[in-house]
Amino acid sequence: MVPEGTANRFRADLDALIPPGTRFGVAVSGGADSLALLLLAADVRPGEIEAATVDHGLRAESRAEAEAVGDLCEQLGVPHAILAIEWDVPPSTALQEQAREVRYGALAGWLGEQSLASVATAHHADDQAETLLMRLNRGSGIRGLSGMRPLAAVPGHPNLQLLRPLLGWRRTELEGVCEQADLIPIQDPSNSNERFERVRVRRALADADWLNQAALARSAANLADADDAVEWAAAMEWTRFAEVEEGAMTYRPAAAPAEILRRIVARAIEELGTEGSPGDLRGRELDRLLSDLQAGNTTTLRGVRCAGGQRWRFTPAPPRTS
Repeated sequence: MVPEGTANRFRADLDALIPPGTRFGVAVSGGADSLALLLLAADVRPGEIEAATVDHGLRAESRAEAEAVGDLCEQLGVPHAILAIEWDVPPSTALQEQAREVRYGALAGWLGEQSLASVATAHHADDQAETLLMRLNRGSGIRGLSGMRPLAAVPGHPNLQLLRPLLGWRRTELEGVCEQADLIPIQDPSNSNERFERVRVRRALADADWLNQAALARSAANLADADDAVEWAAAMEWTRFAEVEEGAMTYRPAAAPAEILRRIVARAIEELGTEGSPGDLRGRELDRLLSDLQAGNTTTLRGVRCAGGQRWRFTPAPPRTS
């Protein structure tokens, strides 16, 4: 069903992320990208994959679409599950963000039930280019501009792996895989709704023929390498100048650049934080905290008391009183 050259290319991309012989999950929505991922994975890793379709329940057609994916999986000999989302109240704002959160939560629960540690998604080079431009437009730093990584943690579930073996593939290539298999992908109307930022960026990219999506995706990969280098330098700084005690951390700022300082502070908050999402600080939060610390002030962030001065000290904040 999959041409040999295409299969070999995908096999190399997948083998770089997860060794052969390892069972893993595949997230399949029914769109062209995820159907191509399903076909490719079933071809190069027969008997090693299971598929899941998240039914967000936000469109009348979604259940039938999920069942159609199940029918294809049955033909391919791939176990398939439909993960139905039951909303107390369907979201009226930040729809894509909330849908993404519950989608990954449902996939994480399914992975646990199936004793799987990894799930592959169909993010590709065009998605990467869109992500880079969206984050560039928000003023993101090097970490944000590095885009999506081929191997990452499932959002909100650090013990589960998220595999993205298609980041080097173009959308048109994946559509071609479906065409060669005589498959008609599902067309989700949200993918053409310009109320969503990603759709607006996608259309702007399509209209800007001087922009090269593949080159943008390569830039994101290069920035990811640069981000790794900065992270390495931050780890060296932590080893030299940070002291860890039980329930407290102290850092002696020397002459480290601002980005290194941001990462030192973020690490302290992540390890000691007790409120909100300590591992997901916004850039503006970090910048304000750095300003306070450099001015010798004391402030509290995510349940951590942060005291500035010649030595920066991080301790759990006292419990809030009502």
